[in-house]
Amino acid sequence: MYRIVKEYHFSAAHQLHQLPPEHPCARMHGHNYVVEVELCSETLNQYGFVRDYRELDALKEYIDSTLDHRVLNDVLGDDNVTAEQIARHFYDWCKAKWPEVTSVRVKETPRTVAEYRP
Repeated sequence: MYRIVKEYHFSAAHQLHQLPPEHPCARMHGHNYVVEVELCSETLNQYGFVRDYRELDALKEYIDSTLDHRVLNDVLGDDNVTAEQIARHFYDWCKAKWPEVTSVRVKETPRTVAEYRP
């Protein structure tokens, strides 16, 4: 199995309205997110790639135009946007474009990771 991963960065805010008011994440706050998209294939294409990394530039364009420096609750239409939900959102978006996508990881901090892998 061949596996490639590409990493993207963006900054955004969110608020977890369903948490108790004393929880810090119940307040509006932001993160410098890191998104890792994993693609896997049993075979390589005619150029020797799982997928040309340049084809994944569409994700960077989507992030920059839709999510970067935004309030994720507004963009994703949810009062409780968690890292887990963000990972699923990216997975669904990517899988619709690239069938080789197998997982998406979202880091809110260098020590916390949420992953969606069906």
